[in-house]
Amino acid sequence: MEINHKLDSFISELRNKRELHSCTISLKKKTIKFIDKQINLLFPHFSENILTDKQSILQEIELIKKELVELIYSLNGNSLVNAEIVSQSYIDKLPDVHGKLWNDAKAIYEGDPAAESLDEVILAYPGFMAILIYRLAHELYELKIPIIPRIMSEHAHQITGVDIHPGAQIGSPFFIDHGTGIVIGETTVIGNNVKIYQGVTLGALSVKKELSQTKRHPTIEDDVIIYAQSVILGGNTVIGKNSVIGGNSWIVQSIPPNSVVNNKNEVRIKTSNEFEEPINFII
Repeated sequence: MEINHKLDSFISELRNKRELHSCTISLKKKTIKFIDKQINLLFPHFSENILTDKQSILQEIELIKKELVELIYSLNGNSLVNAEIVSQSYIDKLPDVHGKLWNDAKAIYEGDPAAESLDEVILAYPGFMAILIYRLAHELYELKIPIIPRIMSEHAHQITGVDIHPGAQIGSPFFIDHGTGIVIGETTVIGNNVKIYQGVTLGALSVKKELSQTKRHPTIEDDVIIYAQSVILGGNTVIGKNSVIGGNSWIVQSIPPNSVVNNKNEVRIKTSNEFEEPINFII
């Protein structure tokens, strides 16, 4: 194949990009496999092999640690952390994460009349799966591991419809009901026993790049309920404890504790003079 100047320049550009930005092959696929292995360990509901003896469980934990070390090396210099030390620190955090997740599952079961068992929540509720993957990704984020936590959170987004940045700080228990369309930003702080419905956004008032290191997202204190499609924005916005935020609310200022926020609905009786076309029609 004859190489002209334009093609030669293009090839050089591709080579430079590969040297500067490449990660080892299939980083995303390996990260998803890493997620699945942890889910299988923490919740036997998803595992083909039920591990009951101590040695088998220990071997599985060692495999998870080994896979994390390999993932960090796969970043090809994009991470400055010591892979062995950080991976052990992550393993040390798993017992606490496991405890929080069971609290989350119990809160969902106890708070949802439609849930018939704890096992149903674990196996079938997308909100719980989103929380599960978030809690794992958050620990990696806290250990300053780049890219991998975001791959994990985006995987959760794809399979559940819930978008939680791994940098968010979320207490326990945490209850996501239905889940689809929820967005929780990086610097969001959520207290204990908070319940959020579908379509809720906890976002930023500004998306300027120079504000990336500031608190841009709201704080939700303990025992708050946020109903569907509500939007709460701003790093200085605090929703006080034990408050209820009604559906379709737009909030950019702090709300004191024990508040109820809701939009007023107007009920108006229609008259035939208001409509030139018939209301009952078929498309």
